[in-house]
Amino acid sequence: MDYVFDSDSELGHDHLDHLGNVLDPPTRWCLERLGLGPNARCLELGAGSGSIANWLAARTGEVVAVDIATTQLADAAPGVKVLQHDLRDGLGVDGPFDLIHARLVLLHIPEREKIFTQLVDALAPGGHLVLGDFTGRVLQPIAVPAPEDSALWERMQYLSHEIVGKTRGISLSWAAEVPHRMTAAGLVDVHTTEYSETTAGGSDGCLLHRNLNRQAEPLLLAAGATTDELARYRALMLDPRFRAWFYQLLYTSARKPA
Repeated sequence: MDYVFDSDSELGHDHLDHLGNVLDPPTRWCLERLGLGPNARCLELGAGSGSIANWLAARTGEVVAVDIATTQLADAAPGVKVLQHDLRDGLGVDGPFDLIHARLVLLHIPEREKIFTQLVDALAPGGHLVLGDFTGRVLQPIAVPAPEDSALWERMQYLSHEIVGKTRGISLSWAAEVPHRMTAAGLVDVHTTEYSETTAGGSDGCLLHRNLNRQAEPLLLAAGATTDELARYRALMLDPRFRAWFYQLLYTSARKPA
């Protein structure tokens, strides 16, 4: 099944910028606490704009950055090896790796369980697997310009996640399953961090919502959204009077026994 969002497009470029502005700080914190050495070999899956791959390359050894679309990785930092590859066809590169990191990758791929097994197998003894994905926590609006905007927000979230997302194989329950799966796979030092924050109209979180809504427009219309609803929702995402909780990100890390 094809990925809904095209990172090679102009909208895709903005999508990755907004996502990085919101999530790169907690990602860096989760990776910093692992204490990776300067010679660590890293695998960055779903590398996107390359912000985390470049950050890793400045602190570790080799970084292999894998993505299904690599246009935005053209200016990768020294030490980053870029690989255009679809993970549904395997990892595309041989291990072992001292770190394997994937943010917002496996929730999009129906073959996630098979890929998870491949990731565990590709870890070096003592290597770390770090997976971050959104959960299905209901995103509550906190402040709205007009009472009817709450209902519109809830409808857009429902259509996006329960109709479009599920029909495309997206799993918002996967993140909560990862800790158990890591333990069952024999990994140790399993640790989960929960991250979320509020977002206001015009800030990166709401701009990301607006961006995703624009990219998924044909699917949302097919799911029952109207053009008026889409227009109002997008205006709401620019209105600083609107505030809501952003997605909840669960980051789980674990280590392969040495």
